[in-house]
Amino acid sequence: LRQLGVDRPPNWISSPTWAVPSLVLMSVWAVGGSAIIYLAGLQNVPEHLYEAAEIDGARRWDKFWKITLPLLSPTLFFMFITGLIGAFQVFQQAYILGGGTKFAAAKYMRFYVLHLYIAAFQEGRMGYGSALAWVRVIIAAVAVIIAFNAFERRVYYEEGGNQGG
Repeated sequence: LRQLGVDRPPNWISSPTWAVPSLVLMSVWAVGGSAIIYLAGLQNVPEHLYEAAEIDGARRWDKFWKITLPLLSPTLFFMFITGLIGAFQVFQQAYILGGGTKFAAAKYMRFYVLHLYIAAFQEGRMGYGSALAWVRVIIAAVAVIIAFNAFERRVYYEEGGNQGG
């Protein structure tokens, strides 16, 4: 940043002000993989359905709600479930940016999995770390089961109809 003319660049790692925004910025890198999955889902929507809707006089918004969204629902459901599971696994970014150290911003980056790691492997409290891991697994499993029950009936599978119920 100094080469771009910024005299005092932010202290990304040890500043409590910049610790969480730097994690968010680092997480943006994962958007590309999600975009590819959404693109694959969109390319799976048959073009003839849009053409038929156009002939029937459907507006752009109607085509989105009645064609695109229902046929993209398996992709949306997959991305929601994997995102939900991934939210319980936030570790690498916080650890890399100093969450596993004694920086001032460490308390802002001490997510659950990082806390589990520090307790078990840095502080040597294996029993406590194991208990934290089991609690995380149970919470994640309950969250995924709730999500499956709440959204499965709303997911449309073109080949076999609605598989959710």
